[in-house]
Amino acid sequence: MTYATDRLNEEIAYVAYHFHWDLESILDLEHHDRRQYTEQIASLVTRGAEG
Repeated sequence: MTYATDRLNEEIAYVAYHFHWDLESILDLEHHDRRQYTEQIASLVTRGAEG
């Protein structure tokens, strides 16, 4: 099964925007690791909005 291109692009944009990482660094991440980063960013953004 392949990962949806739209979803991959969303994850790349999200991590790049928040962490200022370059495309190559983000693409070098394993899928699981990239998903963990997006979840952690979302958690930080949510907490920041609440406080």
